[in-house]
Amino acid sequence: MSKTIRKGAEEARSQLPDLLDAAERGRATIITKHGRPVAALVPLNEFDAKGGQHSIVELRGSGKGLWGKDVAGTIDRLRDEWARST
Repeated sequence: MSKTIRKGAEEARSQLPDLLDAAERGRATIITKHGRPVAALVPLNEFDAKGGQHSIVELRGSGKGLWGKDVAGTIDRLRDEWARST
């Protein structure tokens, strides 16, 4: 598969016809909301309706392993810290 592209929700909405054309050509798009990935538009041949999708996000550069052994705890602590600072 070619490189996955990322689009904000508003941008993706306005470019949907182009993104559908890109999906037909084999390119996946990750849709983000406030910078957070929330959905993926993938070529149909890469989607399994039974729930077994192929990964479209490469592990390289994902930060895997940077959160320690208790990922949920780390995220909770960061969320709490952020909430206190706002």
